Amino acid sequence: MIKGLYSAVSAMVMNAARQQVLSHNIANMETPGFKQILTTAEDFMQNQAAYSSGQTSTGSVDYLGQLGLGSQIGSEFIDFTEGAFQNTGNTLDFALQGKGMFFHVKTPDGDRYTRDGRFLRDADNSLVTVDGFKVLDSTGQPIKLADGAVSVASDGTLSLNGKTAAKLGIGVFDKPETDLQHTEGNLFTGPTASTGKDVPRVVQGFLEASNANPSQLMTQLVEVARSYEAAQKMVQNHDELLGKTIASLGRLG
Repeated sequence: MIKGLYSAVSAMVMNAARQQVLSHNIANMETPGFKQILTTAEDFMQNQAAYSSGQTSTGSVDYLGQLGLGSQIGSEFIDFTEGAFQNTGNTLDFALQGKGMFFHVKTPDGDRYTRDGRFLRDADNSLVTVDGFKVLDSTGQPIKLADGAVSVASDGTLSLNGKTAAKLGIGVFDKPETDLQHTEGNLFTGPTASTGKDVPRVVQGFLEASNANPSQLMTQLVEVARSYEAAQKMVQNHDELLGKTIASLGRLG
């Protein structure tokens, strides 16, 4: 009975954690360049299950295998699948083709990588993200862009009024799943040098949409809520059974 209680409670905790991750994905469905977080489930704990014949003189015990005591949230990992491109017509909106390519930006916490190409000029004519982080060039320095017409070549070379001004710093990673670690929002930390050899491909006037699927996320959220409710009812049932058992033992005493 206690084992059943453990299983039910662990299921509640796991589904609560899954709900938090799904809520985070849902909140960022409209965030350009967002990569959804996926979760796994694993056994909470296992015990050996054994059967005894009851003949203590022989000490005969048959091992039946492992008995699970519930489940828990497993490893989280990022889905780096590319999102669809959306035409914005904004000359400072950039999208990257290729899931292992990321813009290099400077934050108060250090260098980061992002797929969110919503850029603009600040008061000092620095190219910054919508969060105010400076966009870095291929040498790791902040990019300055005076007023004028901006164009970008597919390799990330920026031109101002027809003259080369800078080159976007773009990290290229063969295996972003292992090369990069998610920090917060749309930001990742990773090696200072690219690990891939692909040539960057920048598209101007477009943004990459989030790769989170709205209908799929809502379906998963409903499933998690139902699983949580089912586990909650199991806890209540076990609690009632324990109460009845204790009351019965009390009367026998």
